[in-house]
Amino acid sequence: MISSADFRKITTLIFDVDGTLTDGRAAYLNDGQVIKFFDHHDMHWIKLALRAGLKVGILSGGDDPASRNFAEMMKLSFAVFGAKNKLASFDDLLQKFDITAAECLFLGDDVTDMPVIRRAGIGAAVADAVPEVDEVADFRTNSAGGRGAAREVIRRILKEKELLDNIMERYRQ
Repeated sequence: MISSADFRKITTLIFDVDGTLTDGRAAYLNDGQVIKFFDHHDMHWIKLALRAGLKVGILSGGDDPASRNFAEMMKLSFAVFGAKNKLASFDDLLQKFDITAAECLFLGDDVTDMPVIRRAGIGAAVADAVPEVDEVADFRTNSAGGRGAAREVIRRILKEKELLDNIMERYRQ
């Protein structure tokens, strides 16, 4: 069972892309371009998390221009694409940023995410994750992937870290 203290330790948010930051669908155009849909609610809260001083990044097994453009546009702290071994890539991130697994929250949706969900300080599953992910996830969001799951997780982290009220002041004036 995760506690408020576990949430307060989090300094780094890591998201899978397909099925987590998107709803898992992609359109492949005749010229080879890929179209993916990212939720604007998630995008806004990612910016709030970055503004609050959290590191926010992507750890994805896929690699496509749409996801790369998203990472660049959002000015994420890091983005790892083409991670065939997500756990090894996660360990590389820990070393690169000199952080511990306990300081990371990972949000995913499928069996390929399970090793990182298990190893992260907090491992979470989107509402529409495959049932097997529940074996290792600390909790499941109420929102589906690409439909506000990242926003839900970020809001919870900011609230537990007692940063939410300060962030909301900007919008209450």
